[in-house]
Amino acid sequence: MDLKRKLARLGGIGPGGKPGAKSSPAPETPEGGASAAAEPQKEQDPRVVALRRMLGDWAERQGAAVARRGSSPVPHPGPLPVEPRTTPHGVVHVAERVLPPDHHHGNAPLAEALDVESPLVASLALQPGLAGVDFRRMLFLDTETTGLAGGTGTVPFLVGLAWFEGRSLRVHQLFLSRLGEEAPMLRMLAERMAESSCLVTFNGKSFDWPLLRTRFVLNRVSPPAELPHLDLLHCARRVFKYRGAGTRLVHLEEQVLGYRRVGDVEGALIPDLYFRFLRGADGSALTPVLEHNANDLLLLAALLGVLVRRFRASGAEGEDPRDLLGFAGVALRARDYERAHAFARAAAAGDAGAVGVEALALASRLSRRVGDDRTAVANLQRALASARGDQAAPLHLALAKLYEHGLKDLPHALHHARLSAPAESSDALRRRIERLERKLSRVSREYTLDFGAPPPRTVP
Repeated sequence: MDLKRKLARLGGIGPGGKPGAKSSPAPETPEGGASAAAEPQKEQDPRVVALRRMLGDWAERQGAAVARRGSSPVPHPGPLPVEPRTTPHGVVHVAERVLPPDHHHGNAPLAEALDVESPLVASLALQPGLAGVDFRRMLFLDTETTGLAGGTGTVPFLVGLAWFEGRSLRVHQLFLSRLGEEAPMLRMLAERMAESSCLVTFNGKSFDWPLLRTRFVLNRVSPPAELPHLDLLHCARRVFKYRGAGTRLVHLEEQVLGYRRVGDVEGALIPDLYFRFLRGADGSALTPVLEHNANDLLLLAALLGVLVRRFRASGAEGEDPRDLLGFAGVALRARDYERAHAFARAAAAGDAGAVGVEALALASRLSRRVGDDRTAVANLQRALASARGDQAAPLHLALAKLYEHGLKDLPHALHHARLSAPAESSDALRRRIERLERKLSRVSREYTLDFGAPPPRTVP
């Protein structure tokens, strides 16, 4: 029960929680005024006072949230901007627009997505199977649904599609005007997929495509052949994980593309708006939903172009060091070691804090991979100079391993091993220190017996 209903209900409750009797009017004086002997007004129920306070606080928070989001334009009453189209499969309601080649979403040109190289996309997505895809024929896909739980009860009432024609982007939205009439819409989607080389989505591997595949089965429509699928959510998580603001689409849109939506409909409200439409509300309330979906499609194209351009550049000047470190990690996982090293060096040069420390540690690993142990040690020493808190112990452990196995410098290896306690279990650390001490003792005896030379210098 909401607060307003509770407040109204409690307003008529008397002592003991029972409905109070109707109050009798005060006796009037001959002059028509109230009797001076009228009883004083009873003290208000404390539960009513508390609920009023809660309701006031709630209203204040709601007002503050609306102010932060910016005022949403009130849609003019009218029909939904979709048109019915007769197809061989039945009537499908469609909204469509074509954006010119120079259209930007924020600071990113949409047509830049056409310039991506499939091997770079495959490395960025860690999907070797994308290396042979023709991205000029990709299909961007995003759905709006009656809920987020998935399963057979969730219906995609708006299927947003976008594809390039030349260097122009066609946005094609399929709208379900009545439940139970999905088949024509699904067949139209299948035809478009048959003409495409791959799907590009954001969380589509986990949500949009499994949901659509279920709808094909439930509506007894032959599902289209599976296409290679690029899910930009996974790319964004790997590249932007050091930003700390999450990887929601709106965050990426503002922080990476410089585009801020004004008056955008809240995603949690979309199912309710659609059900109101089904109950007879005019279509104007769903117009912002179509705009929200179209913006998601434009964001997919813009984000793909930006990610691949920045991955291709391998660490251009002025890039955010956090993103450079993210790209370095992706390139390392893709076994593109030269690109990973370039990104790590650029990240280290651009940040002297925690990000720079991680970048130098990664650069050290890459130097050691090519046999350059001295550069690997130098990078770790630079990182150690800036390390704070828990960052130091793993660096000491890496240095202990490098000095012992790479440079054969046992005194330095023992020195750093003794400082690496939090980075290694107590048993492993004890075994490492004991092994280094035995090695040093043996080397000391050999020098003393064979050459009469002083033992190797130990590091304090």
